[in-house]
Amino acid sequence: MVTDTGGIDDKSFNASAWAGLQAAKTQASNVDPKYVASSAEADYEPNLRTFVTQKCNFTLAVGGLMIDATKKIASENASAQFGIVDGVVAGQSNVYPMQFATDEAAFLAGYLAAGYSKSKKVATFGGMKLPTVAIFMDGFVDGVAYYNKQKNANVQVLGWDKAKQAGSFTDDFASPAKGKALANTLVAQGADVILPVAGGTGLGAAEVAQGSGGKVSIVWVDQDGCKSAAQYCDVFLTTVVKNITDAVEKAVVAGATGQPLAATPGYLGTLENNGVSLAPYNNFDSKIDATLKTEVDTLKADIVSGKVKVESTNAPK
Repeated sequence: MVTDTGGIDDKSFNASAWAGLQAAKTQASNVDPKYVASSAEADYEPNLRTFVTQKCNFTLAVGGLMIDATKKIASENASAQFGIVDGVVAGQSNVYPMQFATDEAAFLAGYLAAGYSKSKKVATFGGMKLPTVAIFMDGFVDGVAYYNKQKNANVQVLGWDKAKQAGSFTDDFASPAKGKALANTLVAQGADVILPVAGGTGLGAAEVAQGSGGKVSIVWVDQDGCKSAAQYCDVFLTTVVKNITDAVEKAVVAGATGQPLAATPGYLGTLENNGVSLAPYNNFDSKIDATLKTEVDTLKADIVSGKVKVESTNAPK
């Protein structure tokens, strides 16, 4: 596995993928997982090539930023099997894509945040302006808008304008300091629930929430925050789970047992197949109104059935 620049211990994206490889090891005796961390985008190609040179059977690229590098290395090594999280490498039959409709789960989080907020201002920010980041923000904004429509309310979202596709970004997935600075700005503007879509950078927002005396809470992403970043569990309202771990585990086990990994259609995680979800409310379970919990459950069923449409220009194609 080649990590994105957030590193193996980002408590989020890369960590989820690595957990999938570790899980695959317990399911297939011939799985021997290794990883190399990328410090910068310039590392992607040499890191991918390292595993080809080692004749690895399956090389996983973690993140849409690696599409170009993966395409180059995969095209040069047509007999090798690759996989990529959050991307599709067009024209390469030897690259298995794993994508996620995170807007569906983020829609639920937006509705929950709107219903839970006392200040009636919630916020989101991203690590970098990428489709795989903005899709969370799109779903979150639409979930808040749906709450406002259903309740004739006026909860505001700071940090993201879906129509303009413009908002707040730290341009970093591994800087808690930048996340803390941006979160402080959003809190100063009145936000009391924040969704950071920024890997390790988002831990800075969790730190701000911990210092707020219970006034600010965080919606984490990718892995259930109470498991991946347990020291901040007391501020995690919930997590928009992107089940990278299961997707990677299944792909690796399939490959290890001789099953073909088809580039088309690949894998798409949705609410329906549990590829995306909301994590348990953990420490907030008793703090969230029972009616709001029921409404979120109903909304999930309505999204799965198609009664409620979730749409994002950043959704996997």
